[in-house]
Amino acid sequence: MSDRVESPLVPPSSVVLVSGGSRGLGLAIVTDLLDQGVRVAAFARTVTPALEKLTAEHPDRMHVGAVDVTDLSAAQSFVREVEERLGPIDGVVNNAAVGQDSLHVHTAPDDIARIIETNLTAPLQLTRLVIRRMLGKGLRGRVVNITSICAQRGFPGLVAYSATKGGMDAATRSLARELGGRMLVNAVAPGFFASEMSAVLGQTQLDQIVRRTPTGHLTEPEEVVPVVRMLLREQTNINGQVIVVDGAASV
Repeated sequence: MSDRVESPLVPPSSVVLVSGGSRGLGLAIVTDLLDQGVRVAAFARTVTPALEKLTAEHPDRMHVGAVDVTDLSAAQSFVREVEERLGPIDGVVNNAAVGQDSLHVHTAPDDIARIIETNLTAPLQLTRLVIRRMLGKGLRGRVVNITSICAQRGFPGLVAYSATKGGMDAATRSLARELGGRMLVNAVAPGFFASEMSAVLGQTQLDQIVRRTPTGHLTEPEEVVPVVRMLLREQTNINGQVIVVDGAASV
């Protein structure tokens, strides 16, 4: 799998699978891709009204399902449904994740296992599933992993979460090398959003992050979406990279 491919650039993705696409950044990515004319398959543990509305507006280009990303059998079934309805998948966005809200010494072993399974094991399995099917069909495609600035800076209360995101950053680089140019594999590492996932930091630390951020605010999904779009849709040779979108808070 390590032989390099000396050929034209990987084409833009036309059928994209988005995990965790029901709200927040995932929903924003799904909406943007539909606006670009892409066929989109999105799943989450719960299909929200917002996702149902998009499906009603784009019935021929959208497929959604209630799937737990840790349920590999359900994910396999969903992928087969997508291929039957929309065609072969040639783009993946690994966005589904769970947060953490406890110091490491207070985090139960079962919670650590759940965070690792959801944020690291499941996206690796989903990626393996989809790229095997791409390679089997002779397709070239693109993978975008949504990670986090937590993988690059230390924050209290996020030890297991940070470890999983760091693992996905490392997997991004290794998989890009492993695929030898057959596919583009990159990660986008957003800063903190104003959401329940960042609540663990507390208002004082969030205020400190805002003060040291040159742009003067927490990260917004609308600032991350164009980067994901570029990695999936534009003619580019960017590969094996982790792109930080945090308003220079981590610089």
